[in-house]
Amino acid sequence: MAKRPQLTGRAAILAVVVCAISMSLAYPIREYVAQRRQIAQLEQQQTQALRNLQKLEERRRQLEDPEYIKRQAKERLHYCEPGAKCFVVLDAGEGKAAAKAGAKPAEQAPWYLTLWQSVEAADSGRDAVQASVQTGQE
Repeated sequence: MAKRPQLTGRAAILAVVVCAISMSLAYPIREYVAQRRQIAQLEQQQTQALRNLQKLEERRRQLEDPEYIKRQAKERLHYCEPGAKCFVVLDAGEGKAAAKAGAKPAEQAPWYLTLWQSVEAADSGRDAVQASVQTGQE
């Protein structure tokens, strides 16, 4: 009985054909997947751009409203209509904080006093400096 070879000529040709088909399909499939990913990103950017456009349209409508403009002028710029009495309270938050604390904040020493104290602190080694001055060694 003759021993048959494990890989026949037909099987080898079939393997080569399958490899060739898979190699020829690999690049288009990869490009397809990349294009689908790019399409998804572009759709996401489009939805974000549409949201931004809607926000800008809403802001444009607000700025075209005369009542909104008057309200903003009063709040931000402290405009007052002719004939009306308008008041602006300054430092409202600081007065409450000082009243809650019950005492004045600690005062800081003047700059010249701080400077003089630093000179005195640096001069704490005065004896060594005076001895070198008396001997003429500086």
